[in-house]
Amino acid sequence: MNGNDNDTRTRRHMSRVITASLTGLTVLLLLSTAAWRDIDARGANPPATAPAAAAAQAATPAAPQAQLPATPPMVDSYANVVQKVAPSVVTIEAERKAKAEPAGLPDDPFFRQFFFGNQMPQQMQPRVVPERDLGSGVIVGSNGYILTNDHVVHGAESIRVTLSDGHTYDAKLVGTDPPSDLALLKIDAESLPAATLGNSDQVRVGDVALAIGDPLGIGQTVTMGIISAKGRQTTIGDGSYEDFLQTDAPINKGNSGGPLVNTEGQIIGINSQILSPSGGSIGIGFAIPANMAKNVMAQLKADGVVKRAQLGVMVQSVTSDMAANLGLANVQGAIVSNVDKGSAAAKAGVERGDVILKFDGHDVKDPNSLKNRIAEQQPGTKATLTVLRNGHEQELNATLGEAQSPESVGANGGNGGSNGKFGMTVQPLTPDIARQIQVDPSTRGLVVSDVDPFGKAANAGLQQGDVIEQVNGQPVTTVSQLRSALERSGSRPALLLVNRAGNTSYVTLRAA
Repeated sequence: MNGNDNDTRTRRHMSRVITASLTGLTVLLLLSTAAWRDIDARGANPPATAPAAAAAQAATPAAPQAQLPATPPMVDSYANVVQKVAPSVVTIEAERKAKAEPAGLPDDPFFRQFFFGNQMPQQMQPRVVPERDLGSGVIVGSNGYILTNDHVVHGAESIRVTLSDGHTYDAKLVGTDPPSDLALLKIDAESLPAATLGNSDQVRVGDVALAIGDPLGIGQTVTMGIISAKGRQTTIGDGSYEDFLQTDAPINKGNSGGPLVNTEGQIIGINSQILSPSGGSIGIGFAIPANMAKNVMAQLKADGVVKRAQLGVMVQSVTSDMAANLGLANVQGAIVSNVDKGSAAAKAGVERGDVILKFDGHDVKDPNSLKNRIAEQQPGTKATLTVLRNGHEQELNATLGEAQSPESVGANGGNGGSNGKFGMTVQPLTPDIARQIQVDPSTRGLVVSDVDPFGKAANAGLQQGDVIEQVNGQPVTTVSQLRSALERSGSRPALLLVNRAGNTSYVTLRAA
């Protein structure tokens, strides 16, 4: 029994030892886990004791915290913006005549001579077929006003507008402005969901932008990107006014005329062009800024035409070497290379070699910004020019003239897509345009900017890029002079002296 008692006591003692050992091991494991957790949080060094840590913290000055700009909250949806704007976006179908060449012998005088009366068989003659183009637009007035591109509706015989709810209307062309590539339409409808035009001057590079339209006729589509650049121009010296917003929001054929929208649901631009070697979007698209669209739209709505001011100078960009030569601190401004006689600039005292630094207090970045700033004004507006001449700045006061826009020519005048009675559109020849069409810059006349393939001008042999220098022996340099000269011809064919790529020849143009 004593042996059993001893055994019992021994087992109880061993149990207590084992229990104490396990308890100690557990404590060590917990402490070890806490230490590793602290290393994960603070680094590879083991934590100091509380007094040591406090002493070290007191001895080490607190490192200054960098002040980072506040990060805007992430947006995971633009559905509210789309819901607000999408009902204002429309699809536009423009129908115009097109000339289809028949299969068989070409329509050429050489082949015509083999047929009786120089007439080809009916089945071999060119025929007129309808050509339909699709584009987009945006409702800018609840009473039916719609803004789109000029190139979407240019020369259209009929225009149809389909709203987002499926309703379709015949549209009337209120007016077009080819230099800005804008057009204003009107449909007979009321209480439409009109979009709001924002302030494009406040747009910043990097802002989010949404493009809404009907690409390739598949139906209303929304794409997203950012504003990639501002103040872009894609064509130089062709008489157009360009101050494009560049975006990487995908834009394709059919998006033309649709809106570019900011995250507040405001229109900041009207989609107009893309740069692409393939014809599809590669992320380089251009939109007409909303502020330019506002100005053009207001004039088209009021008068059906757009009037712009003109200074009457030829300017070019200031290069780095020019700036160094002229003593300019920055490479900016527009240097005057020519002053038109009798122009607003000539009357104000502007001279060749002047550098225009400011227009009405606004800095002139380059020639394009100066051109657009002047074009925003109405003819007759008084403006102050700050110019650099012989190293000194001076101010000149000018009363702006009127820029002549391309006009359709007919016996009784008129503008519009019909190209007038003679079927051609002309505009004053500028030295810049002359260089592009390979004509001597000193040439005086009117350049043909568009020809109706079925009009009298085309039948007479006139082509786009031809320069009309004289009519019946009289020089013509303005649209009114050309119109008057054609009217004086009456029923007799008018004799035109035409310059084509530097070579002159005579053509006759009949009114009937």
